[in-house]
Amino acid sequence: MAIGLSGALMRGSQTASGRLDEPFSASPDHVAIGYRARPAHDAVAALNLELAAGESRLTAESGSGYLRAVLRALDISADSQLLVFSKTGVQRNLTTPSNPRALLFNDAVVVGYIRGAPFLEVVTQDPQQGAIFYTLDQNAQSPVQFRRQYGCLSCHHSLNTLDVPGMLVRSQFTASDGTSLRQLGQYMVDHRTPFEQRWGGYYVTSAHASVPHMGNTMVADRTSSVPPTPTPGATLTTRSLAERLDTSAYAAPSSDIVALMVFDHQMRMMNLLTRLGWEARVALSEHRLDFSHPDQRRAAEEFVDYLLFVDEAPLVEGIKDRSAFADMFEGRGPKDRKHRSLRDLDLHRRLFRYPCSYMISSKAFDGLPDEAKQAIYKRLWSILSGGEKGRKYARLANTDRQAIVEILRDTQPGLPRYFFEPIR
Repeated sequence: MAIGLSGALMRGSQTASGRLDEPFSASPDHVAIGYRARPAHDAVAALNLELAAGESRLTAESGSGYLRAVLRALDISADSQLLVFSKTGVQRNLTTPSNPRALLFNDAVVVGYIRGAPFLEVVTQDPQQGAIFYTLDQNAQSPVQFRRQYGCLSCHHSLNTLDVPGMLVRSQFTASDGTSLRQLGQYMVDHRTPFEQRWGGYYVTSAHASVPHMGNTMVADRTSSVPPTPTPGATLTTRSLAERLDTSAYAAPSSDIVALMVFDHQMRMMNLLTRLGWEARVALSEHRLDFSHPDQRRAAEEFVDYLLFVDEAPLVEGIKDRSAFADMFEGRGPKDRKHRSLRDLDLHRRLFRYPCSYMISSKAFDGLPDEAKQAIYKRLWSILSGGEKGRKYARLANTDRQAIVEILRDTQPGLPRYFFEPIR
């Protein structure tokens, strides 16, 4: 099972580098991991227990089945919806430009839905185990239960997921019927990917945005083996796709550009959390955990670089409107005494106003071994306090560093005491 985020090594993607892009040092079945053996403690596992005990109930609706009930139970906003018209994922044969696959997400869960498909696809981030995959039968009768699926790992466990069970986002050339034209190449996507290479096979909506990208476009000649001359698609200047497809069975009529940008960032961040956590747990069990060792130190440095958006692709063309997703997303963040949050969006020069990932406040971050968290904090403080003088950190303005530290002081439990020292 795949939730439509799967892919292979892609043409034109950023070059893999760093300890966390290399093969994992152990197996998912290592005694310190126990991916298949240990019980899951993710949001869906918790919901399954509530359903079995009769403490929660899911009610199907005509047209969309259990979709809206699942979104409510897992606290996922309809405004987070992304619509994918490329034929990817285990239910790809049901996906077309007029019947796209919907992806809806929060900080820990992604739900995949196709109108008329036999099951919902769900992937959750377990604080210890990483990505856990489930399906929910759309015709299920009481007692309703999500079923864990290991077959998804055929796509969702590779070097593209940092060699742990994880998330994948790809952009690809797509024919008018939704067929993925893999012979033309594809791009792995995260916040470092140039916008001109993003969102092939996705619908992209916004009332006012001129960001160049591959979304909303289809290749006329599906037999070509030569990539077409780049003609990045224009964002659909409406928040509704009602003119292109029947949106009545979807949670929302949109595929918001800001939601896409947040999704791009978050999926790799989740993989990094899993990979660093697994490496630390294995090393700890084998009595070799030492973040002063070059390999382990480099892993923490790579993690923090992504956390701080060090290599973020610049947003040349700003996004000038405020979507329902943007308002919802910002409203969920813990705020400091000055009413600032790591969820505050910029959308003029970059994605976030304060370039430090909100995922530092996630359950997945909390689930890291303490030694890993301390190594991350130490590196983070070195950069934010001005101790690290590397050229690539010059883009972090002093005002940004100060603001990030102040926000963390007020919102991040367990922050080391040295974060409360004066910044240089």
